[in-house]
Amino acid sequence: MKFAFIFCLLFVSFLVFPQDNNVSLASSNAANGNVQPPPELDNFINSGSVQNAPGQTLSVAEQEESILPFGASLFSHASLNQRRSANNPNYQLAPGDKVSVQLWGAVNQSAVHIVDNQYNLFIPNVGPIKLENTLASDLNGVVSQKIKQVYTDNVNIYVNLLASTPVGVLVSGGVMIPGEYAGTSNDSVLHFLKRAGGIDAARGSYRDVKIIRQGNVVQQVDLYEFLTKGRLASHSFKDGDVVLVSPRGSTITVRSDLGNTMYEFSHDTITGQQMLMLSKPDVSVSHIAVKGVRNRKPMSQYVTREAFSRLVLADGDELLFNEDLRPQVISVELSGSYLGPSYHAVSSSTKLVELLDHVEVNPEQADVSSVYIIRESVKEQQQALLEASLSRLERSVYTAPASSDGEARLRSQEAQLVAQFIERARQIEPVGKVVVSLNGKPANIRLEQSDTVVIPAKSDLVNISGEVMLPQAVVFANDASIDDYVSWAGGFTDRANQDDVVVIHANGATSVIKLSRNGWFSAASDYKLQAGDQVLILPKVDEKLMQSVKDITQIIFQIAVAANVALD
Repeated sequence: MKFAFIFCLLFVSFLVFPQDNNVSLASSNAANGNVQPPPELDNFINSGSVQNAPGQTLSVAEQEESILPFGASLFSHASLNQRRSANNPNYQLAPGDKVSVQLWGAVNQSAVHIVDNQYNLFIPNVGPIKLENTLASDLNGVVSQKIKQVYTDNVNIYVNLLASTPVGVLVSGGVMIPGEYAGTSNDSVLHFLKRAGGIDAARGSYRDVKIIRQGNVVQQVDLYEFLTKGRLASHSFKDGDVVLVSPRGSTITVRSDLGNTMYEFSHDTITGQQMLMLSKPDVSVSHIAVKGVRNRKPMSQYVTREAFSRLVLADGDELLFNEDLRPQVISVELSGSYLGPSYHAVSSSTKLVELLDHVEVNPEQADVSSVYIIRESVKEQQQALLEASLSRLERSVYTAPASSDGEARLRSQEAQLVAQFIERARQIEPVGKVVVSLNGKPANIRLEQSDTVVIPAKSDLVNISGEVMLPQAVVFANDASIDDYVSWAGGFTDRANQDDVVVIHANGATSVIKLSRNGWFSAASDYKLQAGDQVLILPKVDEKLMQSVKDITQIIFQIAVAANVALD
């Protein structure tokens, strides 16, 4: 019994997790445009699933549910339920139509006449007027000509089609709700398809819709002509006409950032160029992954857009449009003290010194020896490191053991305080500073997209902030010590960390100055500040109340360096 249970588990796991039989990606071939796909496309090419978002992968079933045929929105809009009130000028008159005829002058007569089953309109003293195959636009001329044969002089005539006869049209084939639906003869084929619930996405064709009258196809409609070119041929329906939606033809599925769409084509194959014209991908799409079956074997390629246009695609192929080109031109912003434009479009290989050579500054105002960069990628990295530290602190506090009830209460109070601290810390955004100026000379590093190059203004001040009584800016004094500046700011608060002082320099660099326990300087007592420096006094963590003093202190310093903030 035990072995039978194990065998069942193995059999179920084989069904649920079948082996992947897809062949590996073809080797790179520059002549055919084949290139090595980026790692994030492996899911699409090899496993049959596509990455939807960072950390989230759609299953095959979820992907199929999200794929809609091109043109599916035609039958989702409520306005299609409304019929057009205006008569179609190409409408052919039919039995039951109501026609208003008015005569004035030598003869005064006004009446509404109905077209009989023999397509005749009978007018007293005039007789029957044959209207078979007569268009609505020709009605006035045909009836007036017949009347003038009887009333030859001084008679004015006005003829108007009041209402066309309702018709019943049969809708069948690949629609959601086949059946007979009422409408008017001048309704479009879209109206009757909408009444039938629209085209069945799994079975019906958007490219082959037939209108049949008495067993003969009188018109064939390609809805793609309407979707792509705005062309929809008019048709005058008659009672008993049939709208037949043919079975769905060959299809290709396209996946992109805009969503998943299934396109239908009328032949067994279609070229990549035709597919590009039909799907109209964004100009930023540079590469296309193609997955399908050729000669009963799985096939996959990753090609450039140019090479894709020369490919021949087949029924069932799946495409993934991808932006896989590095930008050749990047935009860089200037901030601080400079002259001229604030944004510069430069080559992706441009370095910092090359840019600065083209930036005009006022040497009396700009501190060109303290240039630094604010970079988005560094900001994201600092944010990730801070979040990792906060998560580690959170785990350590909530999992700390307690040996007694009193210690458990103490740990609970500590956890509440730490939770408040973590919540505030997560709201702080790092600056993303990159220190590039050392010894007064900027390093010639390569610039990145969206970099902000900061040229600080020369300053004669030193800012003192954080845990001091009176945070303020003080005029730089060449012979003054850190202790002097703290005294000018009112001295330390009761919560101040008097052992370590953070100094943020004009070039973005950060220094931590160690002080002695009694407040006097130790080995760093001879440290001299520079004009433009910022002195940041950090808060201390009470060792009597907090178990995680080391972790919290580390995070406070981390925030001070990354965001120039003294978080209490």
